[in-house]
Amino acid sequence: MSRHRGERLESQRHARLATRLESLNTARELAVGRIEADELQQLYGVLDRASTRRSLSSGHTVVGLFGPTGSGKSSLLNALTGTDLARVAARRPTTAEPLAVIWGEDGSSDLLDWLEVQNRHVMPDGAHLLPGVNGSRADADGGLILLDLPDFDSTERGHRAIVERLAGQVDVLLWIADPQKYADAALHHDFLDPLATHGAVTLVALNQADRLAEDELDQVTGSLRQILAAEGLGAVTVHPVSAVTGHGLQTIAEDVRAIVRKKEAATGRLSADADVAVASLQEFTGAELPAPSKTVRTALADRLAGAAGADAVIDAVVRSYRRDAHAVTGWPVTRWLGRLRADPLRRLNLRHSDVQSFIGRTSLPEPGPAQRAAVDRALRHFGEESSNGAVEPWRTAIRDAARSSEPELIDSLDDAVAKTDFTSGSRAWWWPVAGVLQWLFLAAMVVGIGWLGVLAGLGFLQLPVPPSPRVEGIPVPTLLALGGVAAGIALGILCAALARLGAQRRGKRVRRRLVASISGTSDAVAVAPVAAEVERYNAFTRAVEEAAKHR
Repeated sequence: MSRHRGERLESQRHARLATRLESLNTARELAVGRIEADELQQLYGVLDRASTRRSLSSGHTVVGLFGPTGSGKSSLLNALTGTDLARVAARRPTTAEPLAVIWGEDGSSDLLDWLEVQNRHVMPDGAHLLPGVNGSRADADGGLILLDLPDFDSTERGHRAIVERLAGQVDVLLWIADPQKYADAALHHDFLDPLATHGAVTLVALNQADRLAEDELDQVTGSLRQILAAEGLGAVTVHPVSAVTGHGLQTIAEDVRAIVRKKEAATGRLSADADVAVASLQEFTGAELPAPSKTVRTALADRLAGAAGADAVIDAVVRSYRRDAHAVTGWPVTRWLGRLRADPLRRLNLRHSDVQSFIGRTSLPEPGPAQRAAVDRALRHFGEESSNGAVEPWRTAIRDAARSSEPELIDSLDDAVAKTDFTSGSRAWWWPVAGVLQWLFLAAMVVGIGWLGVLAGLGFLQLPVPPSPRVEGIPVPTLLALGGVAAGIALGILCAALARLGAQRRGKRVRRRLVASISGTSDAVAVAPVAAEVERYNAFTRAVEEAAKHR
């Protein structure tokens, strides 16, 4: 039952690690082109190592012995294996190369090839870790690989490079210190401090304990523990050992056996690497941003409308409306004068009934420096509003996405203006009524003048002039003539006032249409890339949070 429970827990750990790595890979894909490549090197390394290590033997646990010159790594390896392998290897030309001692050869070859360890020794069946100590065969073999590594403080640069590489690849890091160099800056600053998150797969042995008196050993061990705690490795046990006397070897061997039996070291190491990668990405995350709101998009469209010459267009709409109103409702005697003025909308090619409108261009002036500057200001403002709350470099990426649309947007604004309907519903319901009245008043004037003319002609010819009917003492012909003129002029003035009000309402209505048309264009050209960049930032943040959550 315990075995099945352990297998189930290990399966769960593998699943969590797979989820974390998948999330980190998603974050990597989203970060490319936004975060500097050198900032992502650590992430690249973690994903590359994880991908390779998970494809290799899961039945082997690689324990690397790291330490400075004189710490006694080789003697400790010999004591743990009951051999003199390290000493023999030291006499060969390959002393700069790592030495692998293997319990259970099957499946180890590809793993050691990846580790680039060519100097290998396979322990015979039945061999135990720390011979002479009671333990079953399962304790001694079943997938342990011990690596004896070059000194990390060697004068040979190649040695340090090997140590740095394998420190990032082995499953368990066994650091060997000695009483003289246990506080060495190279050990702590260059290796232990950067691996502070790897406490679960880190062992520390204070070798050469036989050289210290008991009180001195306690003092040095306590000092080393304090240093490790300050580096975030307070949970790591310090094992005082002696390869000469065998002091403490059984304890450290049991710790190694326990790690090998659990088969969790590789997963734990990769999970710790994932912690480091997550930490390196968290500085680029923040609160998720909302997509550009309708208010923000409408404000952008309104600013772009101004840049597109909306004021000139609306003025043309107003003047065209008043011109059309006068052509229908003005005093017929003078309304023809209005036709001598060109239609402002037609001059801008904004009457959709015109053949020219099929080319989809207006006759507005070509965009000049002022218009381009206005578009740039509108996009800058939009980028600032959309990126507010984002961290760098995402803030800059969102603002750049807004400004990148400027050339296409400037070309598209004229098309948006051309597609706007400026003339639908241009004839108000009262225009025909006023027009009929004007013609009736004109007819009354003509009848009155004609009547008066006939009467005047009869008088001129000395013919009898019939009396004219009167209304309130005023001759009807005179009333018709003067009343028709007065009524026509008065109606024309009234209609002009009503036309001004109607033109203002038409201007506001057309401006809304124009802003809506430009909004459609800006949504496709300017808002879409910004929204995509915002979502990319949000997806990156979610991926990093997901990787941090499944620890």
